[in-house]
Amino acid sequence: MTPKELRNERLAERMIKNLKRRHMDAYYCKTAAEAVNKVSELIADGSSVTWGGSMTIRDMGIPQALKSRGTLEVLDRDVVSDRDEVVKIYERAFTADVYLSSANAISEDGVIVNIDGNGNRVAAITWGPKRVIFIIGINKVAQTVEAALQRARSTASPINAARFDIQTPCQVDGVCHNCNSSDCICNYVHFLRNSPRGRHTVILVGDEFGY
Repeated sequence: MTPKELRNERLAERMIKNLKRRHMDAYYCKTAAEAVNKVSELIADGSSVTWGGSMTIRDMGIPQALKSRGTLEVLDRDVVSDRDEVVKIYERAFTADVYLSSANAISEDGVIVNIDGNGNRVAAITWGPKRVIFIIGINKVAQTVEAALQRARSTASPINAARFDIQTPCQVDGVCHNCNSSDCICNYVHFLRNSPRGRHTVILVGDEFGY
């Protein structure tokens, strides 16, 4: 085990204890492949499942893995081209059995931070789906809640903005300007401190994924 792998394992062990104190199930997977298997293991046959706009989920190949099972109702907005169909999937998310998400950041003591443009992702995290499973790369861990918010705004948001054809100040120089642009993707800031009724599960991944 490398020093980095050892540190990640020790950090994850501490964070799992903190997440469980916040009424969340939590797991550590050293690799993306292990994490994909864990996600699939946590979703029962016959379940309906969908996810938010997460590069972590896409880059890890989770959609393909779930579809290949052939026993799940997979609601994938990436395979529909009509905006109305996308919105229908957004709405279906609230009655899904399982909603998948990553995070823009997570503090070492287990507070999960997400910033959203449309609000569909943070809305589903907050209420609706029977279960929410987070898949979070260890690169998104920040020491404190304040540092997690800073990471979400100054690192994740400008990079995510660069993915889209939008006109925001951070598109120009890669720096958050706390803007009020009509194209702003930072309209909703969400902190998950505790999981009501134990709805939320966190899978920490030793590999680095997402922004």
